Amino acid sequence: MDWNFPTAEQLTAALRAGEVTSAELTDEAIARIERDDDAINAICVPDFDRARAAAHGADRARARGEDRPLLGIPVTVKESYDIAGLPTTWGMPPQHRTFVPTEDAVQVSWLKAAGAVVLGKTNVPVGLQDVQTFNEIYGTTNNPWNHRRTSGGSSGGSAAALASGFGALSIGSDLAGSLRTPAHFCGIYAHKPTLGLAASRGMVPPPGPALPVEHDLAVVGPMARSARDLTLLLDVMAGPDPLTLGMAYHLSLPPARHERLCDFRVLILDEHPLIPTGSAVRAGVGRVADALVAGGARVERDSPLLPDLTEAAVLYTKFLFSGSVARFPIESYEQLQARAAELSADDESLDAARLRGMVFSHRDWIEANSLRELHRHGWRRFFAEFDAVVCPITPTPAFPHDQNPDLMKRRIDIDGVDCPYFDQLVWAGLATLPGLPATAVPTGRSPEGLPVGVQLIGPMLEDRTPLRLAELLEQEIGGFQAPK
Repeated sequence: MDWNFPTAEQLTAALRAGEVTSAELTDEAIARIERDDDAINAICVPDFDRARAAAHGADRARARGEDRPLLGIPVTVKESYDIAGLPTTWGMPPQHRTFVPTEDAVQVSWLKAAGAVVLGKTNVPVGLQDVQTFNEIYGTTNNPWNHRRTSGGSSGGSAAALASGFGALSIGSDLAGSLRTPAHFCGIYAHKPTLGLAASRGMVPPPGPALPVEHDLAVVGPMARSARDLTLLLDVMAGPDPLTLGMAYHLSLPPARHERLCDFRVLILDEHPLIPTGSAVRAGVGRVADALVAGGARVERDSPLLPDLTEAAVLYTKFLFSGSVARFPIESYEQLQARAAELSADDESLDAARLRGMVFSHRDWIEANSLRELHRHGWRRFFAEFDAVVCPITPTPAFPHDQNPDLMKRRIDIDGVDCPYFDQLVWAGLATLPGLPATAVPTGRSPEGLPVGVQLIGPMLEDRTPLRLAELLEQEIGGFQAPK
């Protein structure tokens, strides 16, 4: 049997039944990586010797009667997480090429405590700041479905690894769709948790330090080949940092609002006022909508309760880019200030929002944050009447590699319409701005045979609701398929 593509849940059942050992699973995963990863380039830092040792340890633990949530399951970890003894570069040469932390990130330590076998680290874009995955240190990660196309970013290495059968689970992060976009491009599942739900200490640019800080917008989360596996891994990842809130608080996520498809109340969105939606993605949204209707769910196409999409996109863009330039040299920052001063007061384009965000004053940030809180309250009112939103993750399937060093000059083709590269982030920002949970699910293939996914956005701190909806949709429309 090929043990590289079953879900973690299926592998756990096989391990418990004695049908396979962790050592065998790990050896098969390593053999597949050594055979196939030259073409994909997903695993940038292998850790095979320690993985084999951990697998043998897991087998001994199981023989003693232990049974932890991920005991003996081969997994990968995004390069941006610290793993003691392995380099953490965030793809940023040359000064960080040799940085090696001495302590595991909190999520890595929780993975290991749950019994997972870490095969190695997966590739990332420079500074995690791209919708693609390539850097000078480790090169380009290709999409397993079409090597001429991107696997997405910034968790593109993890998504490509899962689609290729390199481990059953992976952990990534998401600020601008970095979990959801690679899942959509590679045909796997991912979950962006509610902001603050999962501790992120040790997921920090080199050389650290790994402090228990609370991030604005950014989260860490699970990636898998099934919806149920997302829940399995989120249960390992979720919880407060033991150094801070964990001193006093314990996590107790509410159950999913519903268990049956017919009980869900869902809003379908496939149009955005600031960017077109490609036909392949629109069709993917349509397949989900049809499954919901067939399953008896209450499906709506519009609602006055939905927060304004244009205002949300502009606000999100300002927050996103305000953080991206925080460490720019003062000369570059002053040049941005001069350009921003030339903007017309009535220019509300996304280009203008990016520039204004880059030169935010503290006063500007406070004003924007007050508006964000109004959006969050709007979402609370919305989710009193609905359980989830189904919408695109990006407007297109995976696009061809584009490594133009001037990111602002890159373009994206949406069914023949030429659009600014970063405008595609507006869909990811819909959940990110208010900090809502969002689950990426595969919905089939484009006419060119590329994976297409959608996101299921749920109520704050009710992560089990979109996750349960993802499970039900997997039963109705199918889920992961291995690349041919």
